[in-house]
Amino acid sequence: MKLKWCLLPTAMYCCAMVLSSFPSIGQEKHDKLSISSFFTYNDSTFSIDKDVNFFSIRIENNLHHSESFLWNDTSEYFYINTIANSPEFRMIKDTLVAGNFKYLLNISNSSQDTLIIENIVPFGELKNNIYITGEGPWNLARTKLFRPGKEPLGLILPDNAWEMGYGAVQLKNDVSLSSTARRKMVNSGQKRRYKTTLYPGGSASWEFHFAEYKGEWQNGLKTMFRDNYLFDLESFNDSLYNREDLSWIYNKYLIVLQFAWDQEFYDPNNDGYQFDSYLEKAKSLYGGIDVFGIWPTWPTLGLDQRNQWDLYSNLPGGLDKLSELSKYAKENGTRFFIAYNPWDQSTRQENPYHAMANLIKSIDADGVVLDTRGKSSLQLQRAADSVRKGVIMYSEGMAVPEDMPGIIAGRVHDAIFMPPPLNLNKLIKPDFNIYRVCQLNQGRIHREVALSLFNGYGVELNTFAPGRPDWMEEELTYLGKALMILRENSSSFRSFDWTPLIPTLKDNIWVNKFPGKTKTLYTAFSLIPEGFNGPLIEIKNNNSHFVSLWNNEEIMPKQINGKQYLPVDVQPFDNSFLGTRQEGNVDCIAEFPRLLKVRMTRDSLFVRSRKGDEIRIWNGNPSYQNEYKSVKTGEHSFQLSDIFTSIESKLVVQLMKDEELLDVRIFKLETGIARLISKVERTVPPVSMPNDMIEIPAGGFKMYQETQHSFIPYPVYDTGRTIKISRFFMDKYPVTNNQFYDFMESTGYSPEDETNFLKHWIDGKYPRGSKNQPVVYISYEDALAYAQWAGKRLPTEAEWQYAAQGNDGRLYPWGNEMDSTNCNIGLNKLTLVNEFPGGGSRFGVMDLVGNIWQLTNDVYYNGSYYFIMIRGGSYYNPTSSWWYVKGGPQPLNKTQMLLRVSQGFERNATVGFRCVMDAE
Repeated sequence: MKLKWCLLPTAMYCCAMVLSSFPSIGQEKHDKLSISSFFTYNDSTFSIDKDVNFFSIRIENNLHHSESFLWNDTSEYFYINTIANSPEFRMIKDTLVAGNFKYLLNISNSSQDTLIIENIVPFGELKNNIYITGEGPWNLARTKLFRPGKEPLGLILPDNAWEMGYGAVQLKNDVSLSSTARRKMVNSGQKRRYKTTLYPGGSASWEFHFAEYKGEWQNGLKTMFRDNYLFDLESFNDSLYNREDLSWIYNKYLIVLQFAWDQEFYDPNNDGYQFDSYLEKAKSLYGGIDVFGIWPTWPTLGLDQRNQWDLYSNLPGGLDKLSELSKYAKENGTRFFIAYNPWDQSTRQENPYHAMANLIKSIDADGVVLDTRGKSSLQLQRAADSVRKGVIMYSEGMAVPEDMPGIIAGRVHDAIFMPPPLNLNKLIKPDFNIYRVCQLNQGRIHREVALSLFNGYGVELNTFAPGRPDWMEEELTYLGKALMILRENSSSFRSFDWTPLIPTLKDNIWVNKFPGKTKTLYTAFSLIPEGFNGPLIEIKNNNSHFVSLWNNEEIMPKQINGKQYLPVDVQPFDNSFLGTRQEGNVDCIAEFPRLLKVRMTRDSLFVRSRKGDEIRIWNGNPSYQNEYKSVKTGEHSFQLSDIFTSIESKLVVQLMKDEELLDVRIFKLETGIARLISKVERTVPPVSMPNDMIEIPAGGFKMYQETQHSFIPYPVYDTGRTIKISRFFMDKYPVTNNQFYDFMESTGYSPEDETNFLKHWIDGKYPRGSKNQPVVYISYEDALAYAQWAGKRLPTEAEWQYAAQGNDGRLYPWGNEMDSTNCNIGLNKLTLVNEFPGGGSRFGVMDLVGNIWQLTNDVYYNGSYYFIMIRGGSYYNPTSSWWYVKGGPQPLNKTQMLLRVSQGFERNATVGFRCVMDAE
């Protein structure tokens, strides 16, 4: 019997019309059971290039396709002529709603033998088909997805569909069909996952549904799961999901359930309740607990007549104390749940709805864990709503499609010890909050956390079983890394348009795509022990940019055969981890619009954005163990040493809005790079021109620099950028012995480290004839002390060069040629600061080169050393080796570092200073 297909008005593509996508099948008697043509709602008929199987089936472990079945003309059933006493197959058209049809497959065992029937798959188990069926030994997780040319991938299906077969086949003109086959009835037999035992005289039936789709193969899954709820529902009541008071759960990704007698909650030998310290520790490890559920009932219920509500009241401090803990939790960002044990019906009798409502009211609970139940009820929700809005019902198991309208949160139960990688429950209702149960006593949670991120849902950390393994903190830190990504990208992970298993260039590394309104996330899970680093995901050319949120790296697409591919970097793992809870690794790549403008110049960071409400700057990778600098959205500039005491190997800048990530920029920093750590303490502007100072007008110049050598790296100067200098005043001459003597007399200054302090002075007085020579044998701290006394400060290196050079790039204060009459050159001794009147800069600043090296305010740290920038050269110029610091008058584009060990070490005969004052 061949079948013709009638596809009713699916082209309308309206959510209210999803039922119209069921096909209607007209039957004609032929010699085999297959599909040869179909026609649309407007009676357009399309022939299929090749007949398509209706389904395949395994009987006694042998695969049979329906197109090989034979038609029994007298009894109107099909049979398999290669099987003695073949079961009888009958196809029955069954009306669901006017104009729409499904098909029932009835199988009867009329023999005297027991038959084993397995794996009924629409369109058949064929290598070119997309299909879902069971594979391998019986267990709770034997469902697999089969794709052409790919290894089978394990799936989690709804609890009422764990025997479901699924198939998809492309027909013609970009039109494809998807179908589900679900077992509905077994008489005189036994049901198991994908396996049905029929005793002699027994029968069973399967229900087939069909839907048309276009485009990529995942659209077939979306049509069945998301648009039609596996045909368990004709429509979906979204009233719970649309309630504003319940929406707080939508960005919560960690639930912790704990026994009331757990010593991390209450320790009778250590001051009682430990809840505050437990929450604080959780913040440091994984960013805190989103939802905490206390459990004082099972397995102590039934010991006496007290019911579950009595046990809450009997906790230390009673309900008043629980109310206090609930309030404390909310003040620290954690919601507080209670538990409901519906099986508690033999202890003290009490109306459970009234009792639950009273407990919620007494302790201001935010939710209820529904023990042993995969669904809620209107009666439960109404009881909670009667005393408090915003109370969430949380089921122990995953709600099946028909129960989802009555509850918005549930768990992937740990009865499935090693759950398959892909959870198609997420496809049914993407805004249903799913949590994967992780028991620490069952071993490391690495794999479960990775798969939660891969599927875009949360984790329930169940601590009921005793024992805290020594690796726990390591795993919880790993959990925190995943939670940060989930929490900061919740809008994408809840997308109804998410697509599982997008095409990749390599098998055994799977990628899900989660498109949001302004960004798209790609989560990758790899079972390749040696890891993977290379192009993987095809993308379209656009103006977005890409960031690995897992590795905190900027990603550049790579071109292969004219197409753009995103590279993915998934770390390796020990081959022995395969098949354990340590297997697998992840990556998560975000595609962002370019909202955040970030520029880094030397030791300054410039950030700008008009979007969002917060900019976060991280020194190193974002994590709950790290801290960040936070500023409001706008335009900002920072000297790195102002915001971080030491600099890591990268800076990560994030743009946020309402705790949601909008954009990220990352700067890698080479190790050993010198970073400016000194600060400029501005002076009070003078009322009039200070004596012996020169006004330096505001201006801009390009600070070209040449350093002495690179064994110890010098600061990186942005020579192509114009530096803007504000108006200021600079000492006309370097600070002299006489000026420093006045400071000493006025303040009684004495350094903490007196080694080499004013070493050339005699009995606290400068030598005769050196009154107007520049003071030397001083440290940076000595110079700062003098400047503070004088109401001045040290110049920055840029201010010193601008005052000496102006904006025309000259090599010496007077011009581009060396002139020995303008400076101390080759004299091998200090000279008076006013000895060379022709050596002034264009602004009139004197004695800038050749006499002494002059301290600037700029102190740098490179991770190993501190040093100060000095300028100008000095009278001392050793020439017997080129390894010496180059002395003599130095061109204005030459800079030199003064390495710091101690004040005594850096005080020497060639280094002095001059000061500046701010003009405004």
